Formats: sequence, structure tokens, C-alpha cells
Amino acid sequence: MQIILLEKVVNVGNLGEVVRVKDGYARNFLIPQRLARRATTSAIAEFEVKRAELEKTAAAKLVAAQAQGEKLNGLTVKISQKSGVDGRLFGSVTNADIAEALTKQGFAVEKSQVRLPVGPLKIVGDHAVAVSLHTDVLVDVTVTVIGEHA
Repeated sequence: MQIILLEKVVNVGNLGEVVRVKDGYARNFLIPQRLARRATTSAIAEFEVKRAELEKTAAAKLVAAQAQGEKLNGLTVKISQKSGVDGRLFGSVTNADIAEALTKQGFAVEKSQVRLPVGPLKIVGDHAVAVSLHTDVLVDVTVTVIGEHA
């Protein structure tokens, strides 16, 4: 299906590009999320009229994400979790737990923005975690998991 992108989408294209994607991806994800529209002649003409406004909005989002990224870069978040004597956790620390801890510190981060390269954290210690605030802004955060002996 031919679509026109209304925002930058990772591994698909940039704002304003007309790209071809699989029908299901367009119908079930891109169009409902308002990331794209069908690339009809009327939609392309309407997009060209709104292009400057959309580019301005995208630039504002990028600047806001970069500002938040500068504050967040290198931050250490402490999360305590029950653990055994050997340092393994009962359960795990997930991206939702990390997002909640960051939100408590005053950073608006959703769990989908937290990238755990090797999955949930299951041992006590320091772990490097990436937070994707924008498609172009990736920030490294250190998560310190503190064990509470049960």
C-alpha cells in the first residue's frame, strides 16, 4: 500500500515521504496511530498545504526531546527489589518499573521508550539502559538495582 508519512517512522522513512509498506502494517498500525495516510492524489495535495505546519511541529517535538535528553543523560535511577543472598532477584525489573521510577523523578517517560537490550533485569547491580525519547534522541541511563533480602 502506498502511504504518505506524517511523522518520521523508524525503518520506514521521514516526514512527507511516499513509501510502500505492507497493507496490514499500514491499516493496523500507521494509519490508526496517525503516523501516515493513504497516498491518494487528494491526500498528497492536502499534505503539501500542511507540510510547513507538520515540519514545525516535528521540529518542536525534537527540540523538546533533546532538552529532556540532556537532563536525563547519565542519570542514575535506584530501584529496590527483593532478592536472594546470591544477588538474584525474586522476579525482575522491567521497562515499566524503570519508566515509573523516572516519572517519579520528574521525567515523562513511557515504558515503550525504555530499551532493555538483554531483557528484564534479574540481578542486583548497575545496568546500562537506553531511553528513546524521540526517533533521533537516544539517551543512556544507569539503573542501580538494590537487593532487599527477604
